[in-house]
Amino acid sequence: QVRLVESGGGLVQAGGSLRLSCAASGRTISRNPMAWFRQAPGKEREFAAAISWGGAITYYADSVKGRFTISRDNAKNTVYLQMNSLKLEDTAEYYCAADWSTRSFPSRLESEYSTWGRGTQVTVSS
Repeated sequence: QVRLVESGGGLVQAGGSLRLSCAASGRTISRNPMAWFRQAPGKEREFAAAISWGGAITYYADSVKGRFTISRDNAKNTVYLQMNSLKLEDTAEYYCAADWSTRSFPSRLESEYSTWGRGTQVTVSS
């Protein structure tokens, strides 16, 4: 059974940083694109960042570009999201997702990701 487990969320002041982790078990993710999505209260889930299987290609939503960095350690079967200069509007539940295709370029579309974690809450306070 494949599982994705997010960790690292919490309460942080605006301008602060957090590092989220997504640990996969039950299957290697080393050949697959991975992504982070987020869902703020009362809003639809939205794309945040994605990374190719080798880590060379990354995509970001405009709202997080320059502040967030997605990375991966395939030896640890783990994906990370470093979040700096956090803003109030970054408050959301953050979800890790796996795309089991072997596409070279990661997708920004939820529909391309078939395994999801349960999420980790990030709350940014003023």
